[in-house]
Amino acid sequence: MKQIELTVLSRDVDQVIEFLGRQALLHLSEDEEAGGVVHALDTADYRHIQENLERIRTGAAYLGIKLPQEPEESSHLPGEAEEALTDKIITAIGILSDRENTEKGEKRKVEEALNEAKAFANLNAPFSDLDQLSYLTLRVGRLDPKRQNELRENLSDRAVIIPLGQGVAGDDRVLAAASRKGRFALDSELKRLSFVPITIPEGYKGVPGELLAGLESRLAGVEKELGKLNTEKTQIRNEYGGTISSLAAAYLMAFLVEQLKGKLRSTRSVYILSGWVPSDAVPNLVEGLEKCTQGRVAIRTFNPDEVEEVKEGKTKVPVSLEHGTFVKGFEGVVFSYGAPLYGTIDPTPFVAFFFTILFGIMFGDVGQGLVLLLLGLLTGKRGLKVLRGSRKYSVPLIAVGISSMVMGVLNGSVFTNEELLIAPTKAVTGFFMNLFGLTGEPPERILQLMPEKGSIEKLFYFFGFTIAVGVVLNSVGLLVNIVNQYTLKKYEKAFFSKTGVAGILLFWYALFIAVKLLAGGRFTWFDLGGLLLPAFCIFFGPVIWRIISGKRPVLEQGLMVFIMEGFVEILETASTYISNTVSFLRVGAFALSHAVLSFIVFTLSGMVAHLAGGPVFSVIIMIFGNAVIILLEGMIVAIQVVRLQYYEFFSKFFTETGVEFSPFRFRREAVTGKVRNSE
Repeated sequence: MKQIELTVLSRDVDQVIEFLGRQALLHLSEDEEAGGVVHALDTADYRHIQENLERIRTGAAYLGIKLPQEPEESSHLPGEAEEALTDKIITAIGILSDRENTEKGEKRKVEEALNEAKAFANLNAPFSDLDQLSYLTLRVGRLDPKRQNELRENLSDRAVIIPLGQGVAGDDRVLAAASRKGRFALDSELKRLSFVPITIPEGYKGVPGELLAGLESRLAGVEKELGKLNTEKTQIRNEYGGTISSLAAAYLMAFLVEQLKGKLRSTRSVYILSGWVPSDAVPNLVEGLEKCTQGRVAIRTFNPDEVEEVKEGKTKVPVSLEHGTFVKGFEGVVFSYGAPLYGTIDPTPFVAFFFTILFGIMFGDVGQGLVLLLLGLLTGKRGLKVLRGSRKYSVPLIAVGISSMVMGVLNGSVFTNEELLIAPTKAVTGFFMNLFGLTGEPPERILQLMPEKGSIEKLFYFFGFTIAVGVVLNSVGLLVNIVNQYTLKKYEKAFFSKTGVAGILLFWYALFIAVKLLAGGRFTWFDLGGLLLPAFCIFFGPVIWRIISGKRPVLEQGLMVFIMEGFVEILETASTYISNTVSFLRVGAFALSHAVLSFIVFTLSGMVAHLAGGPVFSVIIMIFGNAVIILLEGMIVAIQVVRLQYYEFFSKFFTETGVEFSPFRFRREAVTGKVRNSE
């Protein structure tokens, strides 16, 4: 990594940020605001971008268009052409929306009037009494057709005016309907425009049919107009849908640019950007910046050891790891725990290897492993589109699927069936027995997990193997920590701590004694010395280091505190290594439980096979049993593997976490290229 500092003119800052967002190579410094005037976000440009973005979102919501949540790959900052196009489209959408709202309001009023009129159509009461309706005021009479539009405009949404002539030229009869609250305004306008009421025959009962027909005719006309507006709406959506999405993406980019500008150190004429860039990407980035600004940019680069904040421990250099396809699939396990410190050993290859091995040991079955393998392929780049959201699990699923299949071949299990591989296993083992001149009956399976008479001893050997795997994993963790602490120049932790050289020597020699005793050997005085020497270094480590480094006083916290801390450290070291090693017995236990559960499913399937309808029930039991094992036990095994990685492996060297490389970008799935942690 290299730190890069850019001094950019205000006229070029938008283009520079756009370029950096596309390249996704600059991890911005945490102290970006320090030492300069913070550019206020409440600027005219910022408000204008927000306003346009909101207008586009409102228009898109009206048309039913789904907008992008981030800038698109082809997006660019909006200019005058985009401004004009936005105004044109949004204005057209606004006019259409207003027309639709007006017609919907008119429809609502006509429907209310019609519904109430229908309710009283067959009422056995004089028409004149209908003036006492609770919600509706009706006026029937004659009005000059030339003045009917004026009446509509003046009353606006306070009344409905319906011609009763059914389209007959010269017919000036109208029905005016208003709410009870609006009757005074209605009567005033009707009087002003020389409205002549029609005398309803005395005793006429109910609502005249022509009044209902007039309302229904008006409602049909409004619905027809709404249909036309809906057609126009569809045409606009089809014509401008893609353009609206592109404009939204462009203004999203501008919005992100303005947000970043608000965090930068700046004056009236220049902006300063600083951050971390992968070493091998610096030349191309500098070339692109100079081309983008036509040379109007000042660039300075620094190695991590040249940055004062890094040397003082105030700033951590971000870490980006370079991996192949297999190892990269397990980066999530590492970064979910924490990013390794810059310059230290990358633990991801070890995680990928041990995760795959441990899962396979605990979940050995050819058929079930094949299911996991297929799931991994289906979630990959060339898999099913509906599963693309689970792409990050593709490589781990493929890896553990193959590992499970290998273990399944060893223990002879295929979808819990323990008989399918007997013949092939005997043929293969028999061939090698003959090849090496061995006698006896070839074994039915290479690895026997189910406890049987004469196989208990083999089972103990298997548990011993799982402990050996734990010893290797713990040892790798300790070695990684020793190298890391030495690289970071923390020599006391590298040599005298429980996870340093003294700790690993104590751990290894204790294991050597345990193996020797199990093999029939004896504990000697030399063994006692082999244990006491590293224990002495752990106990007196702080004192030894203060003497070597010349620090005084030697007993920093006093004699009693030193003694208590020393005893606690020794006890913690012993208990930690014992528990970390014994913890791997769970690997054997889960492998055994998997074998037992598979045996139960296979046995139940065989028991019902001879009953009436047995073959069908046998298949159902096999399918259901295998599904439960894959889903439930597979998840439990994965959790246990992650736990072993976190508590038995990471705890050895993850005493301090670093910062993950997170460059400024417009798109979450930007391609950043390969980056090296060591540079």
